[in-house]
Amino acid sequence: MLEAVVFLIIGLVFLVWSADKLVYGSAALARNFGISPLVIGMTILAMGSSAPEMMVSATAALEGKTDTAVGNVLGSNIANIALILGITAMIKPLSISSGILRRELPLMIAVTLIAGVLLWDSHLGFYEGIILFALFGAFIIAMLHISKAEKASGGDVMLDDQESEIPEGVSNGKAAMWVIIGLIILPIAADRLVDSAVTIAQYFGMSDLVIGLTIIAIGTSLPELAASLAGVLKGEDDMAVGNIIGSNVFNILAVMGIPGVLNPSVLSEYAMGRDFWVMLGVSLLLVVMALGKSRSINRLEGFVLFACFLAYQIYLIANMAA
Repeated sequence: MLEAVVFLIIGLVFLVWSADKLVYGSAALARNFGISPLVIGMTILAMGSSAPEMMVSATAALEGKTDTAVGNVLGSNIANIALILGITAMIKPLSISSGILRRELPLMIAVTLIAGVLLWDSHLGFYEGIILFALFGAFIIAMLHISKAEKASGGDVMLDDQESEIPEGVSNGKAAMWVIIGLIILPIAADRLVDSAVTIAQYFGMSDLVIGLTIIAIGTSLPELAASLAGVLKGEDDMAVGNIIGSNVFNILAVMGIPGVLNPSVLSEYAMGRDFWVMLGVSLLLVVMALGKSRSINRLEGFVLFACFLAYQIYLIANMAA
């Protein structure tokens, strides 16, 4: 048991580190090859924080743990909003000034509702996975179109913040080295993480779904936490919120599509009957806060989000076998 906990922590550390290096190297290579900073920001950087979830989802699906893969998506999205934005807003209130964010928030709700429709029968099938991937492609194209329009009309604060994160002056050799290292370590770390999580789940009598909703979800959300805290400390509030919205959309469309394609399965009834509604609830709460009159998330609202996360985790731990 102690060995499983140690390997879980090691797996999480290397998962987050290797994902960061993979994104760093990929973004640097893309810039060196002349790809537009706008395109890099809206694709590589935006998807980068979801790389751990994608790898864990694929690993869990291949090992027949589709409940863990789906639980990781639902749990990560809940953690992104309730835990990460809750903590971030308690540290410093978040102002929402980006026009792109105000368009992305309703889109996030629409994508969340689509997930509910697909999971309604507690089954994630191959064609549903394909639908999610197709919608993911459409989302990327739509966001690039919206971003280009915003830039042509005078720019957007979130685009400026995002483009400033793209590494400059990195040689092709160094960038390629980090890409290769990331590609090698990322799947190894994900495999170790999933194996250790399963061992811990079996020891405590936790279901595959709950282990995905708790330990794995919180662990794979660490990149979003780091990015949001760094963003708000630099005064890039829109970037901090944008990372969360983008990650949640990517999780549903891309990450949840993976187990559908790799291992179509019947899911735990609790995924749709309980956890989906929690995800939808905190998502709607975020929209109400962010698009209200103040266009901000204050410290009290951050505390409310954080309290929701704690209550949900306590409930899950009290009902670990479900």
